[in-house]
Amino acid sequence: MKAADIARKRILVTNDDGINAPGLEAMIDIATQLSQDVWVVAPEYNQSGAGHSLSLTHPVRARQLTTTKFALEGTPTDCVLFAVKHLLKDRKPDIVLSGVNRGGNMSDDVTYSGTIAGAMEGCLLGIPSIAFSQPYTHPQGPRWETATEFGADVARRVLAMGIPRNVLINVNFPDVAPSSVKGVRVTRQGVRGFGGHIVERTDPRGGTYYWIAYAPGEHEHDEESDLTSVRAGYVSVTPLHLDLTHEATRRKLAAQFAADPASD
Repeated sequence: MKAADIARKRILVTNDDGINAPGLEAMIDIATQLSQDVWVVAPEYNQSGAGHSLSLTHPVRARQLTTTKFALEGTPTDCVLFAVKHLLKDRKPDIVLSGVNRGGNMSDDVTYSGTIAGAMEGCLLGIPSIAFSQPYTHPQGPRWETATEFGADVARRVLAMGIPRNVLINVNFPDVAPSSVKGVRVTRQGVRGFGGHIVERTDPRGGTYYWIAYAPGEHEHDEESDLTSVRAGYVSVTPLHLDLTHEATRRKLAAQFAADPASD
């Protein structure tokens, strides 16, 4: 897909931090560097950690802010489905961009992330999809200018190559000023455990409730991983595959059951 072709495409923007998130404005900035046909459907409220969840047991309401910008009382997955299957059904989006997330989405985080899920749903619907995240440290906050400086070029290069079926692209920017970015690395999903804990509290009526205090754990050092690359000052570009089948184990299990037909 050439740059001139991308400029004629319809882009759907979503996120998981919500319709009022600064990162959504950064995502719109990146999208409008690519095309002028940009539509936004984002959650009414923060949906961080929602993963690839659907609102199946209650209705969702949409609030129109401008001709092309909508807030939906649902998850990022709901937002993409609403846009593709209803709002834009007569001319569906050609590209889905999700983010820019406030904080990184790398290693094990991708299984929790609503930002990744927005791109995942676009991918499931057969639309080239890219998720963007901006790691940051306290108290400074996210350097959105790094995302807006590099995001459009990364997207152009990814889209020019073409994204295979059932693959989405996960992009993370380093927590440095744009002038300090060392380059772009194509990476693999790293490994990092859950480093948080459960906080127990008591409400005014004496009932017990709990906060899941999420915090990333220590990661395995791997020069080709997303975590290592971003911490070294590089933009990380990771292709993620929707097929979660582990082929080596599948073949081993098939041989195990074939050797013992009585277990069928």
